[in-house]
Amino acid sequence: MNFSPQSVKTFHFTKYEFNTLTGLLKLHYAFDNEWFFTEEMVFLGIDRPLPPVKRQALDRVFHHLHLVAGISYYKAALPQKISIDTRPISEKTAHFLNNLYLNGLGEFAYQNQLDLRGRIKFPFVAQPPDSYTHYPLPRQTIVPIGGGKDSIVTIETLKHAQEPFRLFSVGNPRIIQNVALVSGLPHISVQRRISPQLLELNKQGAFNGHVPISAIIAYILAASSILYGFDTVVMSNERSANVGNLHHDGFEINHQYSKSLQFEKDVSEEFADLLPEFRYFSLLRPLSELEITRLFSHFPKYHHVFSSCNRNYTHALPNTLQSNWCLNCPKCRFVFLALAPFLEKSHLLRIFGKNLLDDAAQQEGFDALIGYQAHKPFECVGETEESLVAFYLLSQHKDWKNDALIHRFQREILPHIKHPKHFVKSIFENSPHHQLPKEFEQLLKTFRQHYDRI
Repeated sequence: MNFSPQSVKTFHFTKYEFNTLTGLLKLHYAFDNEWFFTEEMVFLGIDRPLPPVKRQALDRVFHHLHLVAGISYYKAALPQKISIDTRPISEKTAHFLNNLYLNGLGEFAYQNQLDLRGRIKFPFVAQPPDSYTHYPLPRQTIVPIGGGKDSIVTIETLKHAQEPFRLFSVGNPRIIQNVALVSGLPHISVQRRISPQLLELNKQGAFNGHVPISAIIAYILAASSILYGFDTVVMSNERSANVGNLHHDGFEINHQYSKSLQFEKDVSEEFADLLPEFRYFSLLRPLSELEITRLFSHFPKYHHVFSSCNRNYTHALPNTLQSNWCLNCPKCRFVFLALAPFLEKSHLLRIFGKNLLDDAAQQEGFDALIGYQAHKPFECVGETEESLVAFYLLSQHKDWKNDALIHRFQREILPHIKHPKHFVKSIFENSPHHQLPKEFEQLLKTFRQHYDRI
Protein backbone atom coordinates (compact mmCIF):
# COMPACT_ATOMS: atom_id res chain seq x y z
CA MET A 1 0.00 0.00 0.00
CA ASN A 2 1.32 3.45 -0.94
CA PHE A 3 0.75 6.72 0.90
CA SER A 4 0.40 9.91 -1.12
CA PRO A 5 1.34 13.03 0.91
CA GLN A 6 -0.39 15.21 -1.71
CA SER A 7 -3.76 13.58 -0.96
CA VAL A 8 -3.84 14.93 2.61
CA LYS A 9 -5.81 18.17 3.02
CA THR A 10 -5.66 18.93 6.77
CA PHE A 11 -3.38 18.19 9.70
CA HIS A 12 -5.34 17.99 12.96
CA PHE A 13 -4.07 18.52 16.49
CA THR A 14 -6.94 16.42 17.82
CA LYS A 15 -6.40 16.13 21.59
CA TYR A 16 -3.97 15.40 24.41
CA GLU A 17 -4.55 13.58 27.68
CA PHE A 18 -2.51 13.06 30.84
CA ASN A 19 -2.99 10.23 33.35
CA THR A 20 -1.90 11.54 36.74
CA LEU A 21 -1.69 8.01 38.17
CA THR A 22 0.67 6.57 35.56
CA GLY A 23 2.41 9.75 34.42
CA LEU A 24 1.48 8.90 30.81
CA LEU A 25 0.91 11.78 28.37
CA LYS A 26 -0.75 10.97 25.04
CA LEU A 27 -0.57 13.41 22.14
CA HIS A 28 -3.07 12.72 19.35
CA TYR A 29 -2.84 13.91 15.73
CA ALA A 30 -4.58 13.09 12.44
CA PHE A 31 -4.38 13.57 8.68
CA ASP A 32 -7.94 14.35 7.57
CA ASN A 33 -10.12 11.68 9.18
CA GLU A 34 -8.12 8.80 7.76
CA TRP A 35 -4.69 8.53 9.39
CA PHE A 36 -4.30 8.82 13.17
CA PHE A 37 -1.19 9.13 15.34
CA THR A 38 -0.59 8.89 19.08
CA GLU A 39 2.74 9.88 20.60
CA GLU A 40 3.38 8.87 24.22
CA MET A 41 5.59 10.36 26.91
CA VAL A 42 6.02 8.85 30.35
CA PHE A 43 6.92 11.01 33.35
CA LEU A 44 7.97 8.53 36.05
CA GLY A 45 8.33 9.17 39.76
CA ILE A 46 6.12 12.27 39.96
CA ASP A 47 4.54 13.43 43.21
CA ARG A 48 0.83 12.77 43.67
CA PRO A 49 -1.84 13.96 44.02
CA LEU A 50 -1.63 16.93 41.68
CA PRO A 51 -3.42 19.95 43.18
CA PRO A 52 -5.72 21.94 40.84
CA VAL A 53 -3.29 24.86 40.41
CA LYS A 54 -0.55 22.41 39.35
CA ARG A 55 -2.88 20.66 36.90
CA GLN A 56 -3.85 24.01 35.40
CA ALA A 57 -0.21 25.00 34.87
CA LEU A 58 0.54 21.57 33.39
CA ASP A 59 -2.40 21.75 31.02
CA ARG A 60 -1.17 25.04 29.60
CA VAL A 61 2.29 23.60 28.94
CA PHE A 62 0.95 20.30 27.57
CA HIS A 63 -1.18 22.28 25.12
CA HIS A 64 1.96 23.92 23.70
CA LEU A 65 4.01 20.70 23.86
CA HIS A 66 1.27 19.06 21.79
CA LEU A 67 1.67 21.78 19.14
CA VAL A 68 5.48 21.67 19.06
CA ALA A 69 5.77 17.85 19.03
CA GLY A 70 3.32 17.77 16.13
CA ILE A 71 6.13 18.77 13.77
CA SER A 72 7.20 15.11 13.57
CA TYR A 73 3.81 14.19 12.12
CA TYR A 74 2.96 17.30 10.08
CA LYS A 75 6.14 16.84 8.01
CA ALA A 76 4.96 13.45 6.73
CA ALA A 77 2.50 15.13 4.31
CA LEU A 78 2.81 18.93 4.74
CA PRO A 79 -0.91 19.61 4.16
CA GLN A 80 -2.00 23.16 3.33
CA LYS A 81 -4.42 23.40 6.27
CA ILE A 82 -3.64 23.15 9.99
CA SER A 83 -6.51 22.65 12.45
CA ILE A 84 -6.07 23.01 16.23
CA ASP A 85 -9.05 21.07 17.60
CA THR A 86 -8.17 21.57 21.28
CA ARG A 87 -8.34 25.33 21.91
CA PRO A 88 -7.18 28.41 20.01
CA ILE A 89 -3.80 30.08 20.31
CA SER A 90 -2.70 33.71 20.19
CA GLU A 91 -1.20 35.43 17.16
CA LYS A 92 2.15 35.59 19.01
CA THR A 93 2.24 31.82 19.55
CA ALA A 94 1.14 31.17 15.97
CA HIS A 95 4.01 33.34 14.73
CA PHE A 96 6.45 31.39 16.95
CA LEU A 97 5.17 28.05 15.61
CA ASN A 98 5.29 29.22 11.98
CA ASN A 99 8.95 30.17 12.47
CA LEU A 100 9.80 26.96 14.32
CA TYR A 101 8.22 24.69 11.70
CA LEU A 102 9.75 26.65 8.78
CA ASN A 103 13.30 26.89 10.18
CA GLY A 104 13.24 23.61 12.08
CA LEU A 105 12.26 21.79 8.89
CA GLY A 106 14.82 23.67 6.77
CA GLU A 107 17.17 20.71 6.37
CA PHE A 108 14.23 18.33 5.85
CA ALA A 109 12.85 20.58 3.07
CA TYR A 110 16.25 20.90 1.40
CA GLN A 111 16.83 17.14 1.42
CA ASN A 112 13.34 16.50 0.02
CA GLN A 113 13.64 19.33 -2.56
CA LEU A 114 10.71 21.25 -1.07
CA ASP A 115 10.08 24.93 -0.38
CA LEU A 116 7.98 25.51 2.74
CA ARG A 117 7.99 29.30 2.64
CA GLY A 118 4.43 30.62 2.82
CA ARG A 119 3.01 27.14 3.38
CA ILE A 120 2.93 26.83 7.17
CA LYS A 121 0.16 28.94 8.68
CA PHE A 122 -1.03 28.19 12.19
CA PRO A 123 -4.55 29.50 12.86
CA PHE A 124 -5.00 31.96 15.73
CA VAL A 125 -7.59 34.15 17.38
CA ALA A 126 -7.18 37.89 17.93
CA GLN A 127 -7.52 37.86 21.69
CA PRO A 128 -5.14 38.01 24.65
CA PRO A 129 -4.08 34.72 26.29
CA ASP A 130 -6.41 33.30 28.92
CA SER A 131 -5.77 34.61 32.42
CA TYR A 132 -4.45 32.03 34.86
CA THR A 133 -3.29 31.58 38.42
CA HIS A 134 0.46 32.01 38.86
CA TYR A 135 2.31 28.75 39.53
CA PRO A 136 5.55 29.15 41.51
CA LEU A 137 8.55 26.94 40.69
CA PRO A 138 11.11 25.98 43.36
CA ARG A 139 14.70 27.22 42.95
CA GLN A 140 16.52 24.23 41.43
CA THR A 141 18.82 23.75 38.44
CA ILE A 142 18.59 21.00 35.81
CA VAL A 143 21.24 20.02 33.24
CA PRO A 144 19.94 18.02 30.25
CA ILE A 145 22.48 15.44 29.06
CA GLY A 146 22.90 13.48 25.84
CA GLY A 147 26.10 11.61 26.66
CA GLY A 148 28.42 14.00 24.83
CA LYS A 149 31.29 16.27 25.85
CA ASP A 150 29.33 19.55 25.94
CA SER A 151 26.92 18.63 28.73
CA ILE A 152 29.84 17.10 30.65
CA VAL A 153 31.61 20.47 30.59
CA THR A 154 28.41 22.08 31.90
CA ILE A 155 28.23 19.45 34.66
CA GLU A 156 31.79 20.10 35.76
CA THR A 157 31.36 23.89 35.56
CA LEU A 158 28.40 23.77 37.94
CA LYS A 159 30.18 21.31 40.22
CA HIS A 160 33.15 23.68 40.36
CA ALA A 161 30.77 26.48 41.42
CA GLN A 162 29.09 24.18 43.98
CA GLU A 163 25.73 24.82 42.35
CA PRO A 164 23.23 22.08 43.36
CA PHE A 165 21.61 20.45 40.32
CA ARG A 166 20.12 17.31 38.82
CA LEU A 167 20.57 15.69 35.42
CA PHE A 168 17.78 15.20 32.88
CA SER A 169 17.36 13.17 29.70
CA VAL A 170 14.65 12.13 27.26
CA GLY A 171 15.34 8.43 26.97
CA ASN A 172 18.05 6.64 28.89
CA PRO A 173 20.39 4.73 26.55
CA ARG A 174 23.63 3.16 27.72
CA ILE A 175 25.86 6.19 27.00
CA ILE A 176 23.65 8.53 29.05
CA GLN A 177 23.42 6.03 31.91
CA ASN A 178 27.21 5.74 32.04
CA VAL A 179 27.81 9.50 32.01
CA ALA A 180 25.23 9.99 34.76
CA LEU A 181 26.87 7.22 36.79
CA VAL A 182 30.34 8.77 36.48
CA SER A 183 28.97 12.20 37.42
CA GLY A 184 27.45 10.81 40.63
CA LEU A 185 24.40 13.07 40.26
CA PRO A 186 20.66 12.34 40.53
CA HIS A 187 19.07 11.80 37.13
CA ILE A 188 15.52 12.32 35.84
CA SER A 189 14.59 10.40 32.68
CA VAL A 190 11.41 10.92 30.65
CA GLN A 191 10.51 8.28 28.06
CA ARG A 192 9.17 9.22 24.61
CA ARG A 193 7.57 6.87 22.07
CA ILE A 194 6.92 7.98 18.50
CA SER A 195 3.63 6.78 17.04
CA PRO A 196 4.14 3.46 15.21
CA GLN A 197 1.66 4.69 12.59
CA LEU A 198 4.17 7.36 11.54
CA LEU A 199 6.90 4.75 11.12
CA GLU A 200 4.50 2.72 8.97
CA LEU A 201 3.64 5.72 6.75
CA ASN A 202 7.36 6.38 6.29
CA LYS A 203 7.63 2.95 4.67
CA GLN A 204 4.69 3.76 2.38
CA GLY A 205 5.99 7.01 0.89
CA ALA A 206 5.52 9.74 3.52
CA PHE A 207 8.00 12.60 3.60
CA ASN A 208 10.73 11.91 6.15
CA GLY A 209 13.80 13.65 7.53
CA HIS A 210 15.31 15.80 10.26
CA VAL A 211 13.11 17.52 12.86
CA PRO A 212 14.14 20.06 15.53
CA ILE A 213 14.20 17.60 18.41
CA SER A 214 15.71 20.12 20.85
CA ALA A 215 12.56 22.25 20.52
CA ILE A 216 10.40 19.29 21.56
CA ILE A 217 12.73 18.57 24.48
CA ALA A 218 12.49 22.23 25.56
CA TYR A 219 8.74 21.84 26.08
CA ILE A 220 9.17 18.45 27.77
CA LEU A 221 11.51 20.27 30.16
CA ALA A 222 8.92 22.99 30.78
CA ALA A 223 6.32 20.35 31.72
CA SER A 224 8.92 18.55 33.84
CA SER A 225 9.69 21.74 35.76
CA ILE A 226 6.16 21.54 37.17
CA LEU A 227 6.15 17.78 37.74
CA TYR A 228 9.63 17.45 39.26
CA GLY A 229 10.14 20.91 40.76
CA PHE A 230 12.82 23.10 39.15
CA ASP A 231 12.98 26.58 37.66
CA THR A 232 16.28 26.70 35.72
CA VAL A 233 17.35 24.63 32.71
CA VAL A 234 21.03 24.97 31.80
CA MET A 235 21.56 23.78 28.24
CA SER A 236 24.97 23.06 26.68
CA ASN A 237 24.61 24.57 23.21
CA GLU A 238 27.74 26.32 21.97
CA ARG A 239 28.04 29.29 19.63
CA SER A 240 28.55 27.17 16.50
CA ALA A 241 24.88 26.13 16.77
CA ASN A 242 24.04 29.67 15.59
CA VAL A 243 25.79 29.14 12.26
CA GLY A 244 23.87 27.56 9.40
CA ASN A 245 25.15 24.80 7.16
CA LEU A 246 24.41 26.54 3.88
CA HIS A 247 22.24 29.12 2.10
CA HIS A 248 19.85 27.80 -0.51
CA ASP A 249 17.66 30.04 -2.67
CA GLY A 250 18.03 32.93 -0.19
CA PHE A 251 17.20 30.78 2.87
CA GLU A 252 19.66 29.75 5.60
CA ILE A 253 19.49 26.07 6.48
CA ASN A 254 20.72 25.25 9.98
CA HIS A 255 20.77 21.64 11.17
CA GLN A 256 21.02 23.00 14.73
CA TYR A 257 18.27 25.63 14.48
CA SER A 258 16.55 24.49 17.69
CA LYS A 259 19.91 24.75 19.49
CA SER A 260 20.58 28.26 18.17
CA LEU A 261 20.54 31.50 20.14
CA GLN A 262 17.63 32.75 18.02
CA PHE A 263 15.48 29.78 19.01
CA GLU A 264 16.57 30.18 22.64
CA LYS A 265 15.39 33.81 22.59
CA ASP A 266 12.12 33.01 20.82
CA VAL A 267 11.18 30.10 23.06
CA SER A 268 12.09 32.08 26.18
CA GLU A 269 9.49 34.67 25.17
CA GLU A 270 6.91 31.89 24.89
CA PHE A 271 7.90 30.47 28.28
CA ALA A 272 7.55 33.96 29.80
CA ASP A 273 3.81 33.71 29.10
CA LEU A 274 3.44 30.04 30.04
CA LEU A 275 5.68 29.82 33.13
CA PRO A 276 7.09 33.22 34.10
CA GLU A 277 9.62 31.77 36.57
CA PHE A 278 11.02 29.17 34.15
CA ARG A 279 14.52 29.98 32.85
CA TYR A 280 15.97 28.29 29.76
CA PHE A 281 19.45 29.21 28.48
CA SER A 282 22.74 27.70 27.33
CA LEU A 283 25.76 28.02 29.61
CA LEU A 284 28.25 27.31 26.81
CA ARG A 285 26.83 29.78 24.28
CA PRO A 286 29.88 32.13 24.53
CA LEU A 287 32.30 29.28 23.73
CA SER A 288 33.57 27.64 20.58
CA GLU A 289 33.63 23.86 20.24
CA LEU A 290 37.42 23.92 20.47
CA GLU A 291 37.29 25.76 23.79
CA ILE A 292 34.76 23.20 25.04
CA THR A 293 36.98 20.29 24.01
CA ARG A 294 39.95 22.00 25.67
CA LEU A 295 37.99 22.14 28.92
CA PHE A 296 36.67 18.61 28.47
CA SER A 297 40.22 17.29 28.09
CA HIS A 298 40.77 17.97 31.82
CA PHE A 299 38.20 15.33 32.88
CA PRO A 300 39.63 11.91 31.96
CA LYS A 301 37.08 10.04 34.10
CA TYR A 302 34.53 10.64 31.32
CA HIS A 303 36.80 9.97 28.35
CA HIS A 304 35.96 6.30 27.93
CA VAL A 305 32.21 6.57 28.63
CA PHE A 306 31.11 9.63 26.62
CA SER A 307 30.09 9.62 22.96
CA SER A 308 28.77 12.08 20.39
CA CYS A 309 28.21 9.44 17.70
CA ASN A 310 24.54 9.27 16.72
CA ARG A 311 24.78 5.56 15.93
CA ASN A 312 24.44 5.01 19.69
CA TYR A 313 20.94 6.47 19.58
CA THR A 314 19.62 4.91 16.35
CA HIS A 315 16.71 2.62 17.12
CA ALA A 316 17.38 0.42 14.10
CA LEU A 317 20.96 -0.26 15.22
CA PRO A 318 20.79 -0.72 19.00
CA ASN A 319 23.78 -2.99 19.54
CA THR A 320 25.88 -2.82 16.39
CA LEU A 321 28.77 -0.69 17.70
CA GLN A 322 31.83 -2.44 19.08
CA SER A 323 32.75 0.80 20.92
CA ASN A 324 31.18 4.19 21.57
CA TRP A 325 32.15 5.37 18.07
CA CYS A 326 31.25 4.21 14.55
CA LEU A 327 34.45 5.95 13.25
CA ASN A 328 32.86 6.89 9.94
CA CYS A 329 30.48 9.83 10.46
CA PRO A 330 30.82 13.64 10.73
CA LYS A 331 30.48 13.64 14.51
CA CYS A 332 33.15 10.99 15.04
CA ARG A 333 35.48 12.92 12.74
CA PHE A 334 34.80 16.29 14.33
CA VAL A 335 35.16 15.16 17.95
CA PHE A 336 38.38 13.28 17.11
CA LEU A 337 39.76 16.37 15.34
CA ALA A 338 38.65 18.81 18.05
CA LEU A 339 40.13 16.75 20.89
CA ALA A 340 43.42 15.96 19.16
CA PRO A 341 45.16 19.30 19.97
CA PHE A 342 44.46 18.87 23.71
CA LEU A 343 45.06 15.20 24.48
CA GLU A 344 48.07 12.94 24.33
CA LYS A 345 47.90 11.14 21.00
CA SER A 346 48.11 7.70 22.59
CA HIS A 347 45.23 8.56 24.94
CA LEU A 348 43.01 9.78 22.10
CA LEU A 349 43.71 6.65 20.07
CA ARG A 350 42.71 4.50 23.05
CA ILE A 351 39.39 6.39 23.26
CA PHE A 352 38.55 5.93 19.57
CA GLY A 353 40.52 2.78 18.72
CA LYS A 354 41.70 4.22 15.40
CA ASN A 355 43.62 7.20 14.02
CA LEU A 356 41.08 8.89 11.75
CA LEU A 357 43.61 11.50 10.66
CA ASP A 358 45.95 8.88 9.21
CA ASP A 359 43.23 7.31 7.07
CA ALA A 360 43.09 8.65 3.49
CA ALA A 361 39.59 7.23 3.08
CA GLN A 362 38.36 9.85 5.58
CA GLN A 363 39.63 12.79 3.49
CA GLU A 364 36.30 13.74 1.91
CA GLY A 365 34.58 13.73 5.31
CA PHE A 366 37.23 15.97 6.87
CA ASP A 367 37.13 18.28 3.84
CA ALA A 368 33.42 18.86 4.54
CA LEU A 369 34.28 19.84 8.14
CA ILE A 370 36.62 22.57 6.91
CA GLY A 371 34.24 23.65 4.14
CA TYR A 372 36.62 22.60 1.39
CA GLN A 373 34.61 21.88 -1.78
CA ALA A 374 31.59 21.01 0.39
CA HIS A 375 29.20 22.58 2.90
CA LYS A 376 29.34 21.88 6.63
CA PRO A 377 27.72 18.45 7.25
CA PHE A 378 24.13 18.26 8.46
CA GLU A 379 25.25 17.30 11.95
CA CYS A 380 25.99 18.97 15.29
CA VAL A 381 29.59 19.83 14.46
CA GLY A 382 31.65 22.97 14.91
CA GLU A 383 32.13 25.86 12.53
CA THR A 384 34.38 25.27 9.54
CA GLU A 385 36.84 27.81 10.98
CA GLU A 386 37.20 25.70 14.12
CA SER A 387 38.08 22.62 12.11
CA LEU A 388 40.64 24.64 10.16
CA VAL A 389 42.19 25.85 13.42
CA ALA A 390 42.34 22.28 14.78
CA PHE A 391 44.11 21.14 11.60
CA TYR A 392 46.53 24.08 11.88
CA LEU A 393 47.36 23.31 15.52
CA LEU A 394 48.02 19.67 14.67
CA SER A 395 50.20 20.63 11.71
CA GLN A 396 52.48 22.39 14.20
CA HIS A 397 52.63 19.35 16.52
CA LYS A 398 55.41 16.81 16.09
CA ASP A 399 53.18 13.87 17.07
CA TRP A 400 50.57 14.62 14.40
CA LYS A 401 52.16 16.51 11.51
CA ASN A 402 53.21 13.38 9.58
CA ASP A 403 49.77 11.75 9.64
CA ALA A 404 48.27 11.49 6.14
CA LEU A 405 45.50 14.09 6.41
CA ILE A 406 47.53 16.55 8.50
CA HIS A 407 50.40 16.31 6.02
CA ARG A 408 48.01 16.88 3.13
CA PHE A 409 46.45 19.88 4.94
CA GLN A 410 49.87 21.44 5.46
CA ARG A 411 50.80 20.89 1.83
CA GLU A 412 47.57 21.82 0.02
CA ILE A 413 45.38 23.97 2.26
CA LEU A 414 47.49 25.83 4.83
CA PRO A 415 49.32 27.96 2.20
CA HIS A 416 45.94 29.55 1.31
CA ILE A 417 45.13 30.61 4.91
CA LYS A 418 46.27 34.13 5.75
CA HIS A 419 47.39 34.90 9.32
CA PRO A 420 46.54 31.50 10.85
CA LYS A 421 47.69 32.57 14.34
CA HIS A 422 45.13 35.39 14.35
CA PHE A 423 42.57 32.80 13.29
CA VAL A 424 43.47 30.70 16.34
CA LYS A 425 43.10 33.66 18.71
CA SER A 426 39.60 34.49 17.46
CA ILE A 427 38.39 30.90 17.97
CA PHE A 428 39.24 30.97 21.68
CA GLU A 429 37.72 34.38 22.39
CA ASN A 430 34.40 34.69 24.19
CA SER A 431 31.34 35.52 22.10
CA PRO A 432 29.24 38.36 23.58
CA HIS A 433 26.08 36.88 22.04
CA HIS A 434 24.33 34.87 24.75
CA GLN A 435 21.52 34.98 27.30
CA LEU A 436 23.42 33.96 30.44
CA PRO A 437 22.18 35.40 33.73
CA LYS A 438 24.98 37.32 35.43
CA GLU A 439 25.64 34.70 38.10
CA PHE A 440 26.07 31.93 35.50
CA GLU A 441 28.23 34.13 33.28
CA GLN A 442 30.53 34.67 36.27
CA LEU A 443 30.77 31.01 37.25
CA LEU A 444 31.66 30.07 33.64
CA LYS A 445 34.36 32.76 33.66
CA THR A 446 35.77 31.47 36.96
CA PHE A 447 35.77 27.88 35.67
CA ARG A 448 37.66 28.80 32.50
CA GLN A 449 40.19 30.85 34.43
CA HIS A 450 40.84 27.91 36.75
CA TYR A 451 41.58 25.58 33.80
CA ASP A 452 43.65 28.24 32.03
CA ARG A 453 46.12 27.88 34.90
CA ILE A 454 46.39 24.09 34.73
